[in-house]
Amino acid sequence: MTQRLNVAQQSPELFKKFLDFSMTEARSVIEEKIRDLVHIRASQINGCAFCLDMHVKGARIHGESELRLYHVAIWRESNLFIPRERAALAWTEAVTKLPEGGIPDELYERVRGQLSEKEISDLTFSIMAINAWNRANVAFKTVPGSADKLYGLDKAGLN
Repeated sequence: MTQRLNVAQQSPELFKKFLDFSMTEARSVIEEKIRDLVHIRASQINGCAFCLDMHVKGARIHGESELRLYHVAIWRESNLFIPRERAALAWTEAVTKLPEGGIPDELYERVRGQLSEKEISDLTFSIMAINAWNRANVAFKTVPGSADKLYGLDKAGLN
């Protein structure tokens, strides 16, 4: 696969502002473990090889188990995720896919049973960020692993 263009080079000011947004989002009230799961699940849904590769490596660096990473795609059937994580994954799928007619009240209430309003808000921004990164990286065919050294992902030992 050949990368089409480098957005950081072509639109440096926009890239920097969006990177700043993403770095701010990374300091939200949502714990790192859930952010990792959310970024992985959205990237799976969107078919973003670059982001999936990046966030799996990041999750491993953050201490996530290999088995749980394998189970993200089947989280509904897996017994490896706690209710809070399940709520975050369900919200991720709904916000990423945006069902016709909007997100059902029943889902919102189920998520609200596990997360505070502030957490749902911060989680939604996290989902928005990863979906935007997915779209850019899919559009421009960013090569998986091509930024590992830059982002310290080579430390994951998943080369």
